Amino acid sequence: MKVTVFGIGYVGLVQAAVLAEVGHDVVCVDVDQNKVDNLKKGIIPIYEPGLTPLVTSNYEGGRVDFTTDAKRGVEHGELIFIAVGTPPDEDGSADLKYVLAVAKTIATHMQKHKIIINKSTVPVGTADRVKAKVTETLAELEKSVTFDVVSNPEFLKEGAAVNDCMRPDRIVLGIESEKAEKKLRELYAPFNRNHDKVIIMDIRSAELTKYAANCMLATKISFMNEMANLAERFGADIENVRRGIGSDPRIGYQFIYPGCGYGGSCFPKDVQALIRSANQVGYEAKILESVEAVNYTQKEKLFEYIMSHFDGDIGGKTVALWGLSFKPNTDDMREASSRVLMELLWEKGVTVQAFDPEAMEETQRIYGSRPDLKLVGTKEAALDGADFLVVCTEWQSFRAPDFDRIKEKLSLPLIFDGRNLYDPKIMSEYGLHYYAIGRGLSIKGQQL
Repeated sequence: MKVTVFGIGYVGLVQAAVLAEVGHDVVCVDVDQNKVDNLKKGIIPIYEPGLTPLVTSNYEGGRVDFTTDAKRGVEHGELIFIAVGTPPDEDGSADLKYVLAVAKTIATHMQKHKIIINKSTVPVGTADRVKAKVTETLAELEKSVTFDVVSNPEFLKEGAAVNDCMRPDRIVLGIESEKAEKKLRELYAPFNRNHDKVIIMDIRSAELTKYAANCMLATKISFMNEMANLAERFGADIENVRRGIGSDPRIGYQFIYPGCGYGGSCFPKDVQALIRSANQVGYEAKILESVEAVNYTQKEKLFEYIMSHFDGDIGGKTVALWGLSFKPNTDDMREASSRVLMELLWEKGVTVQAFDPEAMEETQRIYGSRPDLKLVGTKEAALDGADFLVVCTEWQSFRAPDFDRIKEKLSLPLIFDGRNLYDPKIMSEYGLHYYAIGRGLSIKGQQL
């Protein structure tokens, strides 16, 4: 099938590459000429396991192409995905200017029936606005062309997006016409062979499903972080609690790991957007407001541990920081806990020596060159001359380090672990003073 994808960001590029991989003829449209040129050279703008060879092989095979020519894109695709960004507006609501701009572009160039598919994460009612924008533009141009608008939310996990897209656990379609449903089922047939993964529903329900999914996962994280804060005060160990409740099949083990807060491009933005959407229809989303508040506070947790340990006197110290991305297997630092921690430490005159397997360039792009930030080539190099170690991201390579070497290199035998990677008993055996999230450890003789 001939498919066009507007927006070569995280969602659009992964979706385009996977559709091309199964044989569809895909054209990707973006306004960024440099991004388009780089993709044609095999330079991928994001780090995602498996994505680079997938894009390169399909471009070389002629199954996917990249262009800034919107007219060509519209003429090419019988199905046109809108996968542009929906950044948070000043009040936290999703900004739809890029989505609506693409809708207008499609209407401007379309000469025959098109199926317009909202892939971007958008508030409930966006399909109606897209439909209105297309209708309005067609009327202004005195064109009589039919079209369908479909909601097809994505459920990709950064770090596992290619696999999630290639082997989806569900394909949600908010759809109004039988013709559009037939075409979308044909498009997704290669991904729908073992059993029927397609879930057909009304458009507004599909739009809400995406937000509900992300907000539920964010809620589980914030709930566990709140339980961790209670465990500290009760002298309990949240890791024991986690195993105890995760064994209940109604709860499960996924997304109940306590830590120093969630980040990324989805959870923070989507929780805020649904809160604002709820306000617009006269409803106060109290649970979601609490999820956001708990996460905001949790991102300062490591800083609070550090300040408490040193009685607030941390000026002039150097910290070794392991992990900059908001989660492993990505270079994405949007809303990352590391950023909150670094900025708080810098305000106190602390120098940060940081290492991350993938997010070094992104850190440099965000913060530039500054004397209190040193980006080093290995996790061991981050320890050189440092007073203590902080772990912010649970990269696999951080899980089993040489603790003797850590103790030898640090001026203080001290680790602050924002992801609970290590066993406190083992840390004690190595002579390391260890702070983790919700593990009932004491500071200055007081039970947290």
